[in-house]
Amino acid sequence: MANLQSDIQRLVDGFVAQVTELARRAAVEGLEQALSRGGSRSGAAVRLGRGRGRGAKRTATELEKMQDDFLAFVAKNPGLRIEQINKQLNTTTKDLALPIRKLIADGSLKAKGKKRSTTYYAGSKAKN
Repeated sequence: MANLQSDIQRLVDGFVAQVTELARRAAVEGLEQALSRGGSRSGAAVRLGRGRGRGAKRTATELEKMQDDFLAFVAKNPGLRIEQINKQLNTTTKDLALPIRKLIADGSLKAKGKKRSTTYYAGSKAKN
Protein backbone atom coordinates (compact mmCIF):
# COMPACT_ATOMS: atom_id res chain seq x y z
CA MET A 1 0.00 0.00 0.00
CA ALA A 2 2.87 2.38 0.80
CA ASN A 3 4.38 1.61 -2.58
CA LEU A 4 1.11 2.56 -4.33
CA GLN A 5 0.89 5.87 -2.44
CA SER A 6 4.49 6.77 -3.23
CA ASP A 7 3.92 5.92 -6.92
CA ILE A 8 0.82 8.14 -7.01
CA GLN A 9 2.65 10.96 -5.23
CA ARG A 10 5.56 10.71 -7.68
CA LEU A 11 3.12 10.91 -10.64
CA VAL A 12 1.30 13.89 -9.11
CA ASP A 13 4.59 15.68 -8.43
CA GLY A 14 5.71 15.08 -12.01
CA PHE A 15 2.41 16.38 -13.38
CA VAL A 16 2.61 19.52 -11.23
CA ALA A 17 6.18 20.12 -12.39
CA GLN A 18 5.11 19.80 -16.06
CA VAL A 19 2.17 22.21 -15.63
CA THR A 20 4.39 24.70 -13.80
CA GLU A 21 6.97 24.56 -16.60
CA LEU A 22 4.28 25.11 -19.26
CA ALA A 23 2.90 28.10 -17.36
CA ARG A 24 6.40 29.57 -16.99
CA ARG A 25 7.07 29.17 -20.73
CA ALA A 26 3.76 30.83 -21.60
CA ALA A 27 4.58 33.77 -19.32
CA VAL A 28 8.05 34.17 -20.85
CA GLU A 29 6.62 34.04 -24.39
CA GLY A 30 4.03 36.68 -23.50
CA LEU A 31 6.69 38.98 -22.10
CA GLU A 32 8.93 38.47 -25.13
CA GLN A 33 6.05 39.35 -27.47
CA ALA A 34 5.20 42.45 -25.45
CA LEU A 35 8.81 43.59 -25.47
CA SER A 36 9.23 42.94 -29.19
CA ARG A 37 6.24 45.23 -29.85
CA GLY A 38 7.77 47.92 -27.70
CA GLY A 39 5.30 47.29 -24.90
CA SER A 40 2.57 49.26 -26.62
CA ARG A 41 -0.87 48.20 -27.64
CA SER A 42 -2.12 48.50 -31.18
CA GLY A 43 -4.83 50.59 -32.78
CA ALA A 44 -6.72 53.28 -30.93
CA ALA A 45 -4.89 52.70 -27.68
CA VAL A 46 -1.63 53.90 -29.20
CA ARG A 47 -3.33 56.77 -31.02
CA LEU A 48 -4.84 57.99 -27.76
CA GLY A 49 -1.67 57.55 -25.78
CA ARG A 50 -2.92 54.65 -23.68
CA GLY A 51 0.18 52.62 -24.58
CA ARG A 52 2.07 54.47 -21.83
CA GLY A 53 2.90 52.90 -18.51
CA ARG A 54 0.41 53.21 -15.72
CA GLY A 55 0.54 56.66 -14.15
CA ALA A 56 2.66 58.15 -16.93
CA LYS A 57 1.66 61.65 -17.94
CA ARG A 58 0.61 62.52 -21.46
CA THR A 59 2.93 64.78 -23.37
CA ALA A 60 1.92 68.30 -24.37
CA THR A 61 1.80 67.09 -27.98
CA GLU A 62 -0.60 64.26 -27.10
CA LEU A 63 -2.87 66.62 -25.18
CA GLU A 64 -2.85 69.18 -27.98
CA LYS A 65 -3.72 66.50 -30.55
CA MET A 66 -6.61 65.29 -28.40
CA GLN A 67 -7.83 68.87 -27.99
CA ASP A 68 -7.66 69.49 -31.73
CA ASP A 69 -9.41 66.20 -32.56
CA PHE A 70 -12.11 66.80 -29.96
CA LEU A 71 -12.71 70.40 -31.04
CA ALA A 72 -12.87 69.47 -34.73
CA PHE A 73 -15.37 66.72 -33.96
CA VAL A 74 -17.55 68.99 -31.82
CA ALA A 75 -17.48 71.72 -34.48
CA LYS A 76 -18.86 69.19 -37.00
CA ASN A 77 -21.25 67.56 -34.49
CA PRO A 78 -22.44 70.22 -32.02
CA GLY A 79 -24.72 69.36 -29.10
CA LEU A 80 -23.52 65.83 -28.36
CA ARG A 81 -22.92 64.43 -24.86
CA ILE A 82 -19.59 62.94 -23.82
CA GLU A 83 -20.89 59.35 -24.07
CA GLN A 84 -21.88 59.94 -27.69
CA ILE A 85 -18.56 61.61 -28.48
CA ASN A 86 -16.60 58.78 -26.85
CA LYS A 87 -18.33 56.22 -29.04
CA GLN A 88 -17.43 58.13 -32.18
CA LEU A 89 -13.83 58.97 -31.21
CA ASN A 90 -13.12 55.66 -29.45
CA THR A 91 -12.08 57.46 -26.26
CA THR A 92 -13.10 57.46 -22.60
CA THR A 93 -14.36 60.29 -20.47
CA LYS A 94 -11.18 60.05 -18.43
CA ASP A 95 -9.07 60.51 -21.60
CA LEU A 96 -10.94 63.68 -22.52
CA ALA A 97 -11.45 65.33 -19.11
CA LEU A 98 -8.25 67.42 -19.15
CA PRO A 99 -8.41 68.43 -22.84
CA ILE A 100 -12.04 69.52 -22.37
CA ARG A 101 -11.18 71.59 -19.27
CA LYS A 102 -8.37 73.32 -21.20
CA LEU A 103 -10.60 74.03 -24.21
CA ILE A 104 -13.35 75.50 -22.02
CA ALA A 105 -10.80 77.62 -20.13
CA ASP A 106 -9.41 79.17 -23.31
CA GLY A 107 -12.86 79.78 -24.82
CA SER A 108 -12.54 77.32 -27.69
CA LEU A 109 -15.31 75.11 -26.31
CA LYS A 110 -18.65 75.79 -24.66
CA ALA A 111 -20.48 73.34 -22.43
CA LYS A 112 -24.19 73.49 -21.63
CA GLY A 113 -25.86 71.43 -18.94
CA LYS A 114 -24.54 69.60 -15.91
CA LYS A 115 -22.98 66.23 -15.27
CA ARG A 116 -24.03 63.55 -17.77
CA SER A 117 -26.42 65.86 -19.61
CA THR A 118 -23.62 68.26 -20.59
CA THR A 119 -23.51 68.99 -24.30
CA TYR A 120 -20.56 70.53 -26.12
CA TYR A 121 -20.34 73.28 -28.76
CA ALA A 122 -17.45 75.06 -30.47
CA GLY A 123 -16.69 78.32 -28.69
CA SER A 124 -15.99 81.78 -30.07
CA LYS A 125 -12.20 81.18 -30.07
CA ALA A 126 -12.40 77.83 -31.89
CA LYS A 127 -9.93 77.39 -34.76
CA ASN A 128 -11.66 77.34 -38.13
